[in-house]
Amino acid sequence: MAHIEKQAGELQEKLIAVNRVSKTVKGGRIFSFTALTVVGDGNGRVGFGYGKAREVPAAIQKAMEKARRNMINVALNNGT
Repeated sequence: MAHIEKQAGELQEKLIAVNRVSKTVKGGRIFSFTALTVVGDGNGRVGFGYGKAREVPAAIQKAMEKARRNMINVALNNGT
């Protein structure tokens, strides 16, 4: 499990997990990667994304894009 935190504008991005999955075909195994990420602004807006690709950076990028697209509002009680 890996953790990465970046500052993109006012959004905080966190990489939760990267997983390697394999598909067995006639010629051997085909490996691909999945990434789970969470994005939030610290003021009640959060989103998560799940990306899949043949390479790790592409999976992380897809997950971050999906997380930014799927943001929802969470009601905060006294800032927590």
